Amino acid sequence: MPVSPAPRPQWSPVERYRRSLWLLTVRDLRVRYSTSALGYVWSILDPLVMASIYWFVFTQVFERPVGEEPYIVFLLVALLPWMWFNGGVSDSTRAFIREAKLVRSTKLPRTIWVNRIVLSKGIEFLASIPVLAVFAIATGAQLHWQVVLFPLAVVLQAMLVMGIGLIVAPLVVFFRDLERATKLALRFLFYASPIIYGITDLPEGLHFWASFNPLAGIFSLYRGAFFPEQLDWQTIGIGAAMSAAFLVIGLLVFRRTERAVLKEI
Repeated sequence: MPVSPAPRPQWSPVERYRRSLWLLTVRDLRVRYSTSALGYVWSILDPLVMASIYWFVFTQVFERPVGEEPYIVFLLVALLPWMWFNGGVSDSTRAFIREAKLVRSTKLPRTIWVNRIVLSKGIEFLASIPVLAVFAIATGAQLHWQVVLFPLAVVLQAMLVMGIGLIVAPLVVFFRDLERATKLALRFLFYASPIIYGITDLPEGLHFWASFNPLAGIFSLYRGAFFPEQLDWQTIGIGAAMSAAFLVIGLLVFRRTERAVLKEI
């Protein structure tokens, strides 16, 4: 008797989305590193070079008292998540244009084309944590109990990157100049965020307004693991609210523009 094929598993929509998201993310990571001899090293080389430059400028040239000691750890603990944010938002501007054929032809929820970028960049960020650990050990940086706040920072940052990605991804389809404008905004945001300096280094008059940059609260949570005095709960609270607001706005913008995007691409 012929053997009947095994029935296909009946996955729920959530399970189907999760599996598809993971497959697309793995595909992105494989494609990104398949033609590279150094592979994983490239994901950490850029922040390491940047951190080395800023460490040299602010400790060996100007000796300006910003941040905390060891300064290289202070830099990396914010610079590494910045690379996730910068890469996630920048790549989201091409999420639909680069995969136009797949976006049109598949029945997958279209948010998956943004979320796969957020997840792949987040995995690269997590993969760079051992580099931070090496520098922390080498410089004698002390780890504090506030390290338990690290997962909260990851969740808030994922919400923020996802929200902004869901805003820029569809809008770039209609306004192509928005891609370049986003890159310029990211350059400005790098210096407007407490990366090479701490939130406590800001003048009192700027401290409150800087809190409305959600990255300020997120970086405060990351830095709390090594520098508890950098924890500012007002900034963290405002940053959490802003991250949630960006996610809600992103979902609304995406839902309003989804049909028009499919026609445009």
